[in-house]
Amino acid sequence: MGRFKNKVVIVTGGCRGIGKAIVSRLANEGAYVYALDYVLPKENEVFIEDESIKALIKCIQVDVTSESSVNKAIEEVLNDKKRIDILVNNAGITRDNLVLRLNEADWDAVLNTNLKGAFLCSRAVARTMMGQRSGRIINIGSIVGSIGNAGQANYSASKAGLIGLTKSLAKEFASRNILVNCVAPGFVLTEMTDKLTDEQKSSFLGNIPLKRGASPSEIASVVAFLASEDSNYITGQVIHVDGGLAM
Repeated sequence: MGRFKNKVVIVTGGCRGIGKAIVSRLANEGAYVYALDYVLPKENEVFIEDESIKALIKCIQVDVTSESSVNKAIEEVLNDKKRIDILVNNAGITRDNLVLRLNEADWDAVLNTNLKGAFLCSRAVARTMMGQRSGRIINIGSIVGSIGNAGQANYSASKAGLIGLTKSLAKEFASRNILVNCVAPGFVLTEMTDKLTDEQKSSFLGNIPLKRGASPSEIASVVAFLASEDSNYITGQVIHVDGGLAM
């Protein structure tokens, strides 16, 4: 049924945008996928249109900034499947503003969700993966974690922190055959980027050599590569998926 048949996958922020595309892609290749999100799809909302994979997907409500909430969600997955093969730390938020206007609450909210959340989730699955002597942790960063961006000091700092977390976890877990990598997208066409003004979008696109934004499915393809056996000798790496923006 696919290269991820019977694999158990957790995707945080999995109910929309890039996360939803990752959930769909891995389920289409046979994985059991748990979409963890703070806001779950509404009862009448069509989350996944493909009827053939709906049975492989389960949504769980979680607050990734809360240790108890994260541990409860991971425990539910383990009660269901007894193992965890792949964790994708995708949950993320923005609270953009220039530094002189950026308040402490917005700084904390972004760092707690984007960076602390990835730490809590990674730590929660680590013991299980270490016992299995196998696993993949894939962090969804951003090119602004490498190059910065005016008006996004909090977001850029959180994504830069993910790079350090990725490399540290890769070194800690390598002896147990747990691979940890980071995918750093550029401009992706999602609900988050839809909020930008036309002027902001034009500014972004004008600086991209390929002159277009990425689709969420293009990010999901790179995640699928890192989750597969095709990447068995890759760990501690940051892969920019940005149309050439950061080169």
